[in-house]
Parts: sequence; C-alpha cells; structure tokens
Amino acid sequence: MKRSFKSMIGLSVLALSLTGCNDSTPTMKQLPTSSEKAQAEIINSKGTKIGKAEFWQEQDYVMARVTVKDLPEGPHGIHVHTVGKCDAPTFETAGPHLNPTDKKHGTKNVEGPHAGDLPNLEINDKGEGLADLALENVTLKENQENSLFHPGGTAIVIHKDKDDYKTDPSGNSGARIACGVIEKKE
Repeated sequence: MKRSFKSMIGLSVLALSLTGCNDSTPTMKQLPTSSEKAQAEIINSKGTKIGKAEFWQEQDYVMARVTVKDLPEGPHGIHVHTVGKCDAPTFETAGPHLNPTDKKHGTKNVEGPHAGDLPNLEINDKGEGLADLALENVTLKENQENSLFHPGGTAIVIHKDKDDYKTDPSGNSGARIACGVIEKKE
C-alpha cells in the first residue's frame, strides 16, 4: 500500500519535550520486532557520535527512527545515500542519493522521487531531533534492486539546509553535516 507524502510527513515526529537525546529509549512507542532490522551510528563532521538511526521492515516499506543531538535548529534534508562510507568532515564518500530506478530528486518533482529521499528532519532549539520516517521505496530484504543492503552498502546523511523536495539532485539541502553507515542489526 502506498502512502502519500502528507502521510509520510504525518509520521515525522519532532519530540520537543525530550530533555536529552542520548542512547536511552526515547519517549515514543516501542520498536516492532521485525526480523529485518538495521541501524546506523550517526557522526558529525568532527567524527563525534551525535545519534543513531534504527530501521525495520514493515510489510511493503521500511520505517526509520532517527534520534540526534548537537545539530543546528530548524529543518534539515535527510537522505539515504548509495555508499556505506562516512568519511568526515564532508561525507562525500557516501555518494549520491540511493536511486536504483533513475528518477529525479524530490516528492514534488514529477520525475521523482529518489528511493533515498525523506521528509526534512526538524531540530529543536536544544539541537535535538527525533523522528519516525517512512521509506516507501526501499527494503531491508537482500538481493533486491532497492535494498539498503546492496554491495558497497548505504548511509543516512543529514544536510545543513532544508530540502525543497524538487530540485535535482539534492533539493538544495546544502552541505552534508552528519552521516551514519547503515548496517544489519542482528
């Protein structure tokens, strides 16, 4: 079942009430017990861990829970990139957005979106962000064109600026400021 972009935004949750954004369990519902799971430790441009992303397979899409701290306030573009490599400070080693079907960037682009395009990540005035995001065009199942587990791996990248959801190739979302290699979770 396909969800509209508005419902994806509806799944995005900003937890302004968090007092800290650490490895403790966030004040959101418990993660499901899906057999297909992945995770990424997110680092900033100095190589310091600032958060994590947890992924789990739903029936026909993937959910991601992103928890971060120490980022600039406001909306930030966030995407899945094609290479599982996060070399600070620029994270260019993560490659372009995951795009196995050769589409243009953005949900507002009639020729889009990339499989790795996501709604903006909101960061509160304390530098914290917490969001559940639906990745409709990817899977955690191996040996599929749109799998997050393809040769070379994938990464989740947070950008400096807001994604406009239409400008190819990255929604004018600016420099890469944080990155995490997506790995299988046993």
